[in-house]
Amino acid sequence: MSYIALWRKALHKIGGHFGGGVQSYFMFLRFLVVLNFLSFLLIAGFIFIPSIVFRSTSNSNMTVDSTGPEACRVYDPNLQGLVVFYQYFLDLLSGTGFMEYSYMFYGYYNNTVAESSGFHYNLPLAYLLTSVFYFAFCLICIIARMGSALRIAVATGSGAAGSYSKMVFTGWDYGCQGYRATKLKQKSIHYQLQVDLEEERLQKKALSLTLGQTVGLCSLRIFLMLVSLALIGGAFFGIFQATVFSQAKVGAEGILGLFWVYLPSIVITNRNFVVPFMCDQIALFERYSPSTTIIMALFRSVFLRMISLGVLLFTLWSQITCFKESKDCQLCQYNNKEYPLGETRVGQEMYKLALFDFLITIAMLILVEFPRRLFVDHCSCALTRWVGRQEFLVPPNVLGLVYGQTVVWTGALFCPLLPLINTLKFFILFYCKKVTLFSNCRPAVKTFRSTTSTIFFLVVLLFGWGLALVAMIYSLAQIHPSMSCGPFRSLTMMWSIVPKTFYTLSLTTQDFIFYMGSQAFSIPLFIFSCVVLCYVAALAAVYGKSVDLLKAQLKLVSDGWGEKSYMT
Repeated sequence: MSYIALWRKALHKIGGHFGGGVQSYFMFLRFLVVLNFLSFLLIAGFIFIPSIVFRSTSNSNMTVDSTGPEACRVYDPNLQGLVVFYQYFLDLLSGTGFMEYSYMFYGYYNNTVAESSGFHYNLPLAYLLTSVFYFAFCLICIIARMGSALRIAVATGSGAAGSYSKMVFTGWDYGCQGYRATKLKQKSIHYQLQVDLEEERLQKKALSLTLGQTVGLCSLRIFLMLVSLALIGGAFFGIFQATVFSQAKVGAEGILGLFWVYLPSIVITNRNFVVPFMCDQIALFERYSPSTTIIMALFRSVFLRMISLGVLLFTLWSQITCFKESKDCQLCQYNNKEYPLGETRVGQEMYKLALFDFLITIAMLILVEFPRRLFVDHCSCALTRWVGRQEFLVPPNVLGLVYGQTVVWTGALFCPLLPLINTLKFFILFYCKKVTLFSNCRPAVKTFRSTTSTIFFLVVLLFGWGLALVAMIYSLAQIHPSMSCGPFRSLTMMWSIVPKTFYTLSLTTQDFIFYMGSQAFSIPLFIFSCVVLCYVAALAAVYGKSVDLLKAQLKLVSDGWGEKSYMT
């Protein structure tokens, strides 16, 4: 299977030239490409393809009519009359027009129950359960990958002395053949030694500080943390105001209308670039180790990006639902006047965020990174020597991936084809980043340990998954579905389809499901789970002691070899 792994040779080449830290970013990107592709197959198999089939065989389908007042069921997204030729391009960018009422968004899917020759398929139930299982599937994949990364981290250890001996005595791959493979392996070991030496130097420097110096350093770090939080708070307020202003301008036409609908995306992207850059400059004065600096930068950036996305969702849902206090929400239980299909509006915002993030990345590559490299290579003035070639900064690049994946998770319920769009986006992004890495970047002056960073990447991704999960649970359990379109148009809330379908099952099936949730089944299952957990914990403790013993023996062997070499 290793020979058919995606981008196997490219990843080895990246690790040899730029170290394990940069390589971990590209491996993380490959993981997200595979995750999104498998997620698309899941959604296509249970939602997308059945919807196409049911529309083409309408004679065997039964669609439940919408309920509620007539005024709440009015929705006509189709443009009337002649349309200027560039309007289709604007619709493609904004998700409106012909895009709004298509398989891309929530509103195009019917509340269809297919019944033919004993075959029964409930599309609303499939839509909901597939969305729930999509989140569960992503969680399982993240936890499995995190477990493998933790095993590697435990096996390699974090002590510098042990790391030195492992690299010296067991680090070389004797299967390397050819000059190119040999040089790549040498560079990889060189970067690992550089990381260990830098971290050991900073640890010794921290231990040599006096009590007054330690207190002063902690006070400085607390003050700088408060400054960073103030910058992030200002960014949240700007996103809130931009979203409110953008929604008030919905319906404007032409290029100016496109600018208004993209205003929240523009503000969020701008804040995601400016505020983390300022926080990174603040981090230079905190004097953390390279790995800790990476983690702190990721923590601040992920807090900004994830919560900014939460601010956008809160602003949208507050305007769609009016918190049920406005006159516009009294008739339909949501703001039908301005948002006849609020779910599609949320899906459009997530679609625009994903598309705009990709366009900005390509624009930065073409308009900034390549011109900078040409300017540095062909101009010998003092400015170019001071600027130099850019470094491939892992934290902002990783946060871009986590942010893009969180947008997809958040919008997948209302834009089911977002995982497919994200697969294509990340696939193209891999080659774009690889080109700019080898063409425009130089090896980083300060490197970091790839094992701990990989684990933290997944923790940050898990945080984004949790934010999207909260948004999905709120949408399923609290938001009144639109009455004009969508698979849940006849229900008071999306989750109502589950108990409604449950009571249509046979009595035997209902009794079995009730038994699965009863104490007679749950208590023995809980006891069995506790026994299995205790066994796994004991096994992990034994393995941990074995690893510590092997590390101690390896260190003793390395000390013995060092003494023999010194005597010789």
